[in-house]
Amino acid sequence: MAGVPQVDFALDTYECIVLYPGRAGRALSTQTIQRLQAEHAEHMDALHRRGIVLVSGSVDGRADNPDPPIGFGLARTGSVEDVRSVMEADPAVQAGLYRVDVMTFLCPAGSLEFPLAKTES
Repeated sequence: MAGVPQVDFALDTYECIVLYPGRAGRALSTQTIQRLQAEHAEHMDALHRRGIVLVSGSVDGRADNPDPPIGFGLARTGSVEDVRSVMEADPAVQAGLYRVDVMTFLCPAGSLEFPLAKTES
């Protein structure tokens, strides 16, 4: 993988999901925003149940950041493109309430555990 640091210890690779406010969000009605937020929660729950997303949640972006992140998650599929694809299928992303970025996240092997993540039986 290009850009992988050369270190003398093993690394685990994840896909890091960052959710931002979308451009259309301000123009949407309160009812539409509430519906899209509920659909977003259902979409994320389905990704958790399928074992695609290991952990996700809201973040409190800094007020002085002009483009503050509002959500964060980690997946471990081996493909940034696959995770981006399932995240772009989120109804709230498609409607422009949110926008998503997915990138590779590396950390020392075994340093993260996800006890609530669904595991294959």
